[in-house]
Amino acid sequence: MKDLIPLDGAIGTELQKRGVKMDGSWCGSASLHQDILKKVHIDYINAGSKIITTNTYASSRIMLKAASMEKRFEEINLKAVNSALSARKETNKNDVLIAGSISHRYPIADGDILSQAVVNVSKNELQDSTYEMLHLLSNNGCDLILLEMMYRPERMEVVFDVMRKSKIPVWVGFSCRKSDTGEILSLTDESEVTFKEMMLLAQNYEFDVWGAMHTSVDIIDECIKMIKENFNGPIFAYPDSGGWLSPNWTFDNVINPKKFIEKVKVWHALGAQIVGGCCGTSPDHIKAISSIK
Repeated sequence: MKDLIPLDGAIGTELQKRGVKMDGSWCGSASLHQDILKKVHIDYINAGSKIITTNTYASSRIMLKAASMEKRFEEINLKAVNSALSARKETNKNDVLIAGSISHRYPIADGDILSQAVVNVSKNELQDSTYEMLHLLSNNGCDLILLEMMYRPERMEVVFDVMRKSKIPVWVGFSCRKSDTGEILSLTDESEVTFKEMMLLAQNYEFDVWGAMHTSVDIIDECIKMIKENFNGPIFAYPDSGGWLSPNWTFDNVINPKKFIEKVKVWHALGAQIVGGCCGTSPDHIKAISSIK
């Protein structure tokens, strides 16, 4: 069995935990708090992360428009990338990889913070927004692109097509849930899209690594098994833990780091070589798993 490679844990919810206010873009504009963001990255590196993720999951132009900050797109995203680069430099850990996060997220219309600037997003707008993110991340120091929370096939296909233009490796992270009948489905509850359907779509592209992320700790093992049946390359896993009450994460039921270790050992044994955490997790979780071989 290959040694475990620790990814980092949550970025957005960790910024929230450290006092950064979430807005219409969720954590998209939080990169303006560059010192706090850099400290988050440093803490993950010191905890043992070999890969750190830029705070760009929610900072596409589409997302920033919801916070009326789309004109600061370049400033916000360059600060996100530079925070990660600075953290790597200050810790003198030049072997740490920087993953540039891209999502197909749209603003969620469930709170007063959401402006009416973004109501409908066209396929062309998503395509342009995704390419803009790819260009900025790949040309400003990221070592790879990490597609996070891929769970809507109609958006996935648009994003995947843009990734054909990437000059750096692309990893794809699927987000799933379990149905009442026990079937593994897309995270969305608006339709019954199976995990199998999402993976079949991804097979049309040459992604370097596949994984399950922002998915309950209780079904990650099943997701890993299904990925192994459909993909021959490296696998990653990083679950969420806690709950969502827009625009904030709730930390009441976050998994204990000691229990997290036991889960990670199972996932590693099943074939997940790269493991970290998503929303709700912290440097304590990464420190706990960094000694697993």
